[in-house]
Amino acid sequence: MTTLPFGMAIAATGGYAPDYPAVEAGIARLRQQGYLIHNYYQHDARHQRFAGTDEARLAQLYAAAEDPDVEVVLALRGSYGMSRLLPHIDFDRLAASGKLFVGYSDFTAFQMAYMKQTGCISFAGPMFCGDYARETLVGYTMQQFHNCLRGPLHQVLGEVAAEGSDNPEVDVRGQLWGGNLAMLVSLLGTPYFAAQPGGILFLEDISEHPYRIERMVLQLFYAGALAGQQALVLGDFSGYKLSPYDNGYDFEAMLAYLRSVLPLPVLTGLPFGHIERRATLPYGAMAHLSSTARTLELTLSEYPTLRG
Repeated sequence: MTTLPFGMAIAATGGYAPDYPAVEAGIARLRQQGYLIHNYYQHDARHQRFAGTDEARLAQLYAAAEDPDVEVVLALRGSYGMSRLLPHIDFDRLAASGKLFVGYSDFTAFQMAYMKQTGCISFAGPMFCGDYARETLVGYTMQQFHNCLRGPLHQVLGEVAAEGSDNPEVDVRGQLWGGNLAMLVSLLGTPYFAAQPGGILFLEDISEHPYRIERMVLQLFYAGALAGQQALVLGDFSGYKLSPYDNGYDFEAMLAYLRSVLPLPVLTGLPFGHIERRATLPYGAMAHLSSTARTLELTLSEYPTLRG
C-alpha cells in the first residue's frame, strides 16, 4: 500500500476512546511512518459519554484547525456529540483554516452544516479509533483515503451483495451529499439541513432495523429532501436483528418497497458505512454515478486535496 504522509490532527468531537492505549499505539505507528500527528484529545478530560465537555470538544476542533503544521483534521470517533456543538461552531473560522475535515457517522452533522454555512467540502472517511487505532490497518480503507486526498479524481467501485436485488442502470451526475441516515433525519427542519439540488444522495447506518430505515427514508421523502435528486445510493446497513414477527419483511423487502414508491433510482453496493472496508467520499464533490445490474461506479471530482 502506497501512503502519503501528511500533518494530521486528532480532534474528539463526539465520544471518547474506549481503548486509549490502542490510540497511543496507533499514533506511534503513524509517527514511525513519517506522519506529523498532533493529538488534541485528552483522555483524562472525558465527560459522561463524551470525549470532554462541549466547550472542551469545541476548543479541540479549533485548535486542530488552526495548527499550522496540520493539513487534515480527523475525528477521534463518532458515537454522539456533534449535535450539541452545532449552534456554537464558527464554520467560517474553520473554513478559513483551509484544513480537510474527515469523519463519518455522528460527524455527518458537521459535514452537512459545514457545507450549508460555508459551501465547503469535507470528507466522509476514516476516524482514528476505528481505523488507525488497530493492530492491522485495512488496506482498502487506507488506500481509498490516500487516493482521495491526492486527487484530483477519485473512484469508488461497488457490487450488489444480494441476489435478486439488481441495481437499476443509471448514468447521472450531481453533487454528492449524505452520510449517516439517522443524523441526516435528525437535522430535518433545522438551520443545518440542506439537500444539494440535483444531487446524488448516499446513506448508511448501523443497527437500524429495516422498518426504521424505511421510516427515515420516507421522512426525507415526505419532507421534500429527495425532490430533484438524481439517485439514492445505499451503503452498509448491517447490525440489526430480524424476528419471527417480521414475517418475511427484511432488508430486501424494504428495498423493493422503497424502489416502488420513491421518484428516483435506488442503488445498493456502495462500500461505505460502519464496516472495516470503507470508501472515502468527499461531501459536496461533483459525482458521476454509473451502474449495471450488479455494479456501481462513482467518479468524484472538484474537491480540495492535499497541498503537497
